[in-house]
Amino acid sequence: MTEKYYELTAGAGEAGSRLDLFIAAKIPSLSRARAQKLILAGAVEVEGRPCLDKNYRLQAGERIRVALPPEPPARPQPQPIPLEIIYEDRDLLVVNKPRGMVVHPAPGHSEDTLVNALLYRCPELSGAGGESRPGIVHRLDKDTSGLLLVAKNDFTHQALAAQLKSRQVRREYLALVHGHVQPAEGSIDAPIGRHPRHRQRMAVVPEGRPAVTHYRVLAYIGPYSWLRVRLESGRTHQVRVHLAHLGHPVVGDPVYGPRDQSRLPLELRNRQTLHARRISFQHPRTGETMCFTAPLPEEIRRGLRRLRLG
Repeated sequence: MTEKYYELTAGAGEAGSRLDLFIAAKIPSLSRARAQKLILAGAVEVEGRPCLDKNYRLQAGERIRVALPPEPPARPQPQPIPLEIIYEDRDLLVVNKPRGMVVHPAPGHSEDTLVNALLYRCPELSGAGGESRPGIVHRLDKDTSGLLLVAKNDFTHQALAAQLKSRQVRREYLALVHGHVQPAEGSIDAPIGRHPRHRQRMAVVPEGRPAVTHYRVLAYIGPYSWLRVRLESGRTHQVRVHLAHLGHPVVGDPVYGPRDQSRLPLELRNRQTLHARRISFQHPRTGETMCFTAPLPEEIRRGLRRLRLG
């Protein structure tokens, strides 16, 4: 699959038109919301330069180039990829996702995702999340390891999604961060939304969605802090953004942390030292409280040992 391009020119009667409305009008397959997403993703150029401002007013004669990323297959294909299943019954699975695995297909990642692996093991998964995300109730970043809930049917998916929304699902992470966090226990209550300039990143912004993260220092290891983190909400990149906002970014995070990682052990470079360790929820069918834990990946264990021996 390759990108598809549209080359457009603003006519004299279109001078002053908003960029997003102009694109949506010229490309019938695009909604206004989809046009806005393409603009914010840097896929729209005006006179050869990316324009990230959906409100940009066009001038007569300006040339606009729109790049449409290839669409992933409507239904991901099963692939025989090994999975670590922590728990499974007729309604759900609890999976220990490895670092480096994308959760579901997206442009640029149409194969080798968790969904591809799940479909090989369980051909029938919930469709409530959409064709490209069968079974996926919530997500983890590509480079975050740990526990994920997967729904086998729509009843389970809807019930778990409702528990997530009402904050009944408890999710606990372990994170190594830069600096000595003070106080040693606290909460971060700050809204999260798209970064106003770097649209591929998230940030604490006034117009963002409410987000609350609780943390507790388990140990100080050299110049770092080893934290237990609990989420109330579940925003994109929430743990990473909140801890960076606190002034203590996750060690090895290439997006929100320091660029110079030369002093880190090799095992902790260019990977966020963040692990979804524990998850608890109420089983949708039985009402039983379920709680599961996943051990730290061995590379994080080795990295922590090297820091302690430092």
